[in-house]
Amino acid sequence: MKFVDEARIHVIAGNGGNGCVSFRREKFVPRGGPNGGNGGKGGDVILQADAQLTTLLDLTYPKPFRAKKGTHGKGKDQTGKNGKDLIIRVPTGTLVRDDQTEELLQDLLFDGQRFIAAEGGRGGRGNARFATPTMRAPRHAEKGETGQERTLRLELKLLADVGLIGYPNVGKSTLLSRISSARPKIADYPFTTLVPNLGVVVREDHRSFVVADIPGLIEGASKGAGLGLTFLRHVERTRLLIHLLDISGEPTCDAVKDFHTLNHELKAYGPSLQEKIQFVALNKVDLPSVREKGKGLKREFEKIGYPFYFISGHTGEGVKELMVAVSLKLESIGNQVHE
Repeated sequence: MKFVDEARIHVIAGNGGNGCVSFRREKFVPRGGPNGGNGGKGGDVILQADAQLTTLLDLTYPKPFRAKKGTHGKGKDQTGKNGKDLIIRVPTGTLVRDDQTEELLQDLLFDGQRFIAAEGGRGGRGNARFATPTMRAPRHAEKGETGQERTLRLELKLLADVGLIGYPNVGKSTLLSRISSARPKIADYPFTTLVPNLGVVVREDHRSFVVADIPGLIEGASKGAGLGLTFLRHVERTRLLIHLLDISGEPTCDAVKDFHTLNHELKAYGPSLQEKIQFVALNKVDLPSVREKGKGLKREFEKIGYPFYFISGHTGEGVKELMVAVSLKLESIGNQVHE
C-alpha cells in the first residue's frame, strides 16, 4: 500500500430538514389546530482515528465528503428523520487543520477518538411550535439550517516509541527487519527507503514497543534536502531515538561529525527533537576494521553522555542488548502521551 501522510479534503455536512405547515383535519373536530412537525437534523461529518490504518491514501481523491440531509417535517406532528452521519476513518496520529487559517483543530492520538469536522444543520421548526394563546393558527414554519462546509488539511505523524535515524545506507532497514517482523526494502544504494516503516518489537514479557525507520535524513534535511522535510515530522512523536552510525565506507568517514550534523538538522526543524533521549549504535561491527575503529568512538560518545552500543544488523550481534536497554529506558520514561 502506498504511504501518504498528507491529504486535503472538502467536507460538507447535511442540511437540516424544513419544518412543516399543517393543520388537523379530523372529522368531527372543528377548528383543528396546527400539527406541523419539525425537520430532522443534518448529518455530521466525523473523523475517527483507527489504529489499523497507516496511510491517508484513501482520502487523496478529489471528491467531497458529504453527509446526508435531514428530511422535512410532516403533518400529524411527525418530526423528520435525522440525516445519517458520515464517518471518515483516519490513522491515529493525524493532525486536522483548517486549510484557510492553518489553525490546528484536533490531534487524533487515540484509537476510536472522534472529531466533528463539519456539523449538520439544525432542522427547522414546524408551525405547531409557533402556536400561542394569541396566535392559534400560525401559517409559517422554519427552513432547515445549512450544514457546515469547510476544507481541511490532514497531516499524519506516525505514532512510534522509538525512531531509527541516521544517514542513508547505515543499516536502519536491516536493523528493523532484525528486531521485528517488518520487511522494508533493503539495497546497497542511497535512499532505498522512501517511506517510514514501522515494526513492533516484542519483549520477553510479551509487552511490546513500536519502532519507526525514518528515511531521508542528510545534511540540509531541515531545509528540504534529501527527503528530510517529508519525514522529519515523524520523529516528533517518538519518545527515544536510536542514532545509527556506519564507518565501514570511505576512510575519511567521520561518524562524530555525521552525528552532530544530523542533530543540528533535528534542532533546526524543531528544538524539542534534539532534546529527545538518544542511544548511539555503531552498525556493521561484524567487519574487523569497524570494530577496531569503534573502540575510540565509544569513548568519545560516552564522554559526551550518550549510551553507545556495538551492533551488527546482519549477524544480530549486540542487537538484543540494545533492545533490552531501549526497553528499560522506555519503562523509566513511562507511558507519556506523544506530543
